[in-house]
Amino acid sequence: MIGKLMGQRRFMGKASLTTPLLFQSKRLCFSVLYLFTTLFLALYVSLSPTKCIFRSSPFDPIQAPLFSYPPNYGEHKYAISTVRSSCTAPVHFSDYWMVLKKIQDSCRNSTIFLPGLRYIQGNADTFGGNFSTQKRISYFDHRDDGKEVPCGFMKEFSISKSDRIAMEKCGSVVVVSAIFADHDKIRQPKGLGSRTLENVCFFMFVDDTTLKGLDYHKVISTQSQEYKVGAWRLVRVSSQHLYKNPAMNGVIPKYLVHRLFPNSKYSIWVDAKLQLVVDPLLLIHSLVISENVDMAISKHPFFVHTLEEAMATARWKKWGDIESLKLQMETYCGLGLKPWTQDKLPYTSDVPDSALILRKHGMRSNLFSCLLFNELEAFNPRDQLAFAYVRDKMRPKVTMNMFEVEVFEHIAVEYRHNLKHSGTKLPQSSKTKRASPDLFANGTCSMCESYLLEMWGEPRN
Repeated sequence: MIGKLMGQRRFMGKASLTTPLLFQSKRLCFSVLYLFTTLFLALYVSLSPTKCIFRSSPFDPIQAPLFSYPPNYGEHKYAISTVRSSCTAPVHFSDYWMVLKKIQDSCRNSTIFLPGLRYIQGNADTFGGNFSTQKRISYFDHRDDGKEVPCGFMKEFSISKSDRIAMEKCGSVVVVSAIFADHDKIRQPKGLGSRTLENVCFFMFVDDTTLKGLDYHKVISTQSQEYKVGAWRLVRVSSQHLYKNPAMNGVIPKYLVHRLFPNSKYSIWVDAKLQLVVDPLLLIHSLVISENVDMAISKHPFFVHTLEEAMATARWKKWGDIESLKLQMETYCGLGLKPWTQDKLPYTSDVPDSALILRKHGMRSNLFSCLLFNELEAFNPRDQLAFAYVRDKMRPKVTMNMFEVEVFEHIAVEYRHNLKHSGTKLPQSSKTKRASPDLFANGTCSMCESYLLEMWGEPRN
């Protein structure tokens, strides 16, 4: 009996020596497993570049490079770093194949994009007609569908016949960008699904200065009749009838995309300083179709009120004619422009980051684009300044998804403009034209005093 007990003790001692104490408690094991799993997920989320976007299922991305650039072109230089510690409004992307079918079906049903707009035809000294303020205001109320509206093309937009035919054939989704005065690099979109290039058109508008720069770097040959750089088809725009300001020339495809591509149902404008890293079909579906809006655009990372943007434009010399900025803001304040308040909801801001614009080509979004373009020609190409004025004053109202900055930074990578223009000689910029001394004197300007007092929360006299 004693020998049997001693044998059991030896057996138990042996078991306790061979089995670590950590694994003798199931509760402790589960706790440790939970701890390490949580730490892993936290590390993954903190390091993941897509904290603001989610896909419900994988899709077949294009793995091969869309274009091989010469080493000296440097299309991936000078990216602007962004640091966002959180994501307040993550975006869910649906299954790629479901999105593809849904967009294909909607593009076949043309009735959902009706009614259309009728445009004023004719010849003028400027591309947009240069209408007076009162004349432009008269087109803001478009509840009468039969009324024609001014929408550019009062002068010829000189492109080749083959390019025009290709643009008219684009009948689904078009992604549009532009480079004038060799101001940016051509960057290929990333994250495209295997069927996207068959269903999405990519068009890049360029001038002769940009083409010379591309030829200098041997990205293209100017001896060719048509230009293709990866996903992008390049459209040469003759400078014969263009504006002297390259930024204003870029405004034409940016806001008149529905006229350049009359058969496209959806469009994405991408500033050339951006590189898309999410499939355009997923973007259109998640940010426009699923939200049931006419257009989607990011909120500005810093400003909410129009006059904040106007003062920053003057301070950082983003537009040289300060006197014209003053005139523009006084005009808008006199016509009823107010700072943003909750009364403007569902519009969540008065200032967008307009580097990325997604549109459904319907009457409201087309009208907004036409009216905004007319304001840009009347004053300057700084579209954030006229944005809220047009949006708040037009009828019928345009519906917008003004998504968070964090989302913008996860669907596109931003780069600096060209720091060196090789092989091209750019025109010298004119000197800044100062405004008269009373601009924002003592924190006010004549027509915008009540605006500023309300924006700053000051009591009115």
